[in-house]
Amino acid sequence: MTAEVILLTVLMFFVLVASHEWGHYYFAKRAGILVREFAIGFGPRLVSFKKGETRYTLRLLPLGGFVRMAGEDPEVLDIKAGQTVAVALDERGEKVVRIYLDQLDARRNALRGVVEDMDLERRLTLTLDVDGDLQTYAVAPDALLISRGKETQIAPLDRQYGSKTVGQRSMAIFAGPMMNFILAFILFIVFTYMTGVRVDNPDHIVLSSITEHSPAAEAGLKKGDVVVSVDGVAIGTDREGLIRLIQQSPGKEMTWVVRRGGQSLEFNVTPRSEQGVGIVGVGISFPTRAPTIQEAITNTGQTMWNAAKQIVIGLKMLVTLQLTLDDMGGVIRITEVTGEAVSQGMNMYVFWAGVLSLYLGIFNLLPFPALDGSRLMFLGIEAVRGRPVDPKRESLVHFIGFAMLMVLMIAVTYNDILRLLNG
Repeated sequence: MTAEVILLTVLMFFVLVASHEWGHYYFAKRAGILVREFAIGFGPRLVSFKKGETRYTLRLLPLGGFVRMAGEDPEVLDIKAGQTVAVALDERGEKVVRIYLDQLDARRNALRGVVEDMDLERRLTLTLDVDGDLQTYAVAPDALLISRGKETQIAPLDRQYGSKTVGQRSMAIFAGPMMNFILAFILFIVFTYMTGVRVDNPDHIVLSSITEHSPAAEAGLKKGDVVVSVDGVAIGTDREGLIRLIQQSPGKEMTWVVRRGGQSLEFNVTPRSEQGVGIVGVGISFPTRAPTIQEAITNTGQTMWNAAKQIVIGLKMLVTLQLTLDDMGGVIRITEVTGEAVSQGMNMYVFWAGVLSLYLGIFNLLPFPALDGSRLMFLGIEAVRGRPVDPKRESLVHFIGFAMLMVLMIAVTYNDILRLLNG
């Protein structure tokens, strides 16, 4: 596993997750929801910075990402009547812009008092008892709560997730998978242009890819070689015939004649035996040309449809427990497959990224707790019954689902490690 493969895997993961979370982020902001955090990964923070209202973080565990919206889970405010706080006012002395919950003696130029009444969601007011004198202040809609060195922006009701219409919330949730579908379409179009489309009435076949460290690579064959004959048998356009010859010759040296740059070259290739079948590590295709725009769109749509059908079949097998841990793979397995794709050319790397983006979009629409599909299901229930499910109960359901997904991911990764150690 080379550094290049690891880097390309990290890049692919970042692009797929970032596009998904950006969909949530964009439509949440468009609906007026306060987005507290935009995170790539889970676990401890590696990189963190704040821009505007949102904190952007890169976390240790590459297992996905999240956009934390105000009010999506129950808001927790640690201020109660009778609590002593310190507040900082704006330049005009009219509105509270900071509320300090600790280290009050160290807060300079701040007014200290006991909370008599507070509403940080609707009225945006704070009444303090300052040495026996009740003083009421307006609170800025972007005021900060400061405790233990951490700043948390308040979320007025109109900035919270739950205050928006079912349609606005549904769009903010669905936009994540939607962005993965859009990205997959773009990647498949790029793949189509990189690969090209088959020319009409071809008279030969070419080697479209050469796997690293394969018999073909070791023999000297290169991508783009035109296969003229194998063991004296003229190939022409008989792709299936060439595959048969290879499969029937495990461990047997074969003589390949190819045309490269106008020259006829001869190579000795010995197929490697895999379960009794000969493998040389080449991709075989017909000559191609650049597609028209219409061809690119049509081919991309067909590619997405075929890939989606295979993904749905796989997910159906997963849901019906027809798959075992050995049939699944985590981050390590994804990195291995990425390496295999890279070894076949950047076009296959782009194709693999498109498949993963499509998979991420479809998987997230499953009605499993913690996934976007589950959140959409709760919104559907709310639309039917006319009132939302208790947010605390919904949060508990999602927490349990998230914990189950993390346990599955850990188990799959552990199984990947064992498989690597056992060869």
